[in-house]
Amino acid sequence: MSDYTHEGQQRILKLLGVLAGNEIDGLAPGEIARLQGCSASLVTRDLANLREAGYAEQVPHNQHWRLSPQLVQIAVRLQIALGRAEHQLAETRSRFTRG
Repeated sequence: MSDYTHEGQQRILKLLGVLAGNEIDGLAPGEIARLQGCSASLVTRDLANLREAGYAEQVPHNQHWRLSPQLVQIAVRLQIALGRAEHQLAETRSRFTRG
């Protein structure tokens, strides 16, 4: 690890990957801890931080955890930006290839 990395921050970033794909029923904290290979208390702390940042939420019907819409909305904004860039590239290509 370089001098700029932090174990807790790396664990939270990996937690986002663990939660991804479980947006309907979420995951129980114990399952998250198992998948992360860390203690339940660390998972509880990390989930609280993700919730505070708006990136994770509890599933109402079972109290499991899942990604929040805010994180998915970031991906949607990225997709929109890529679409605009593709459109600009197509326009530029068209200008340079007109006969």
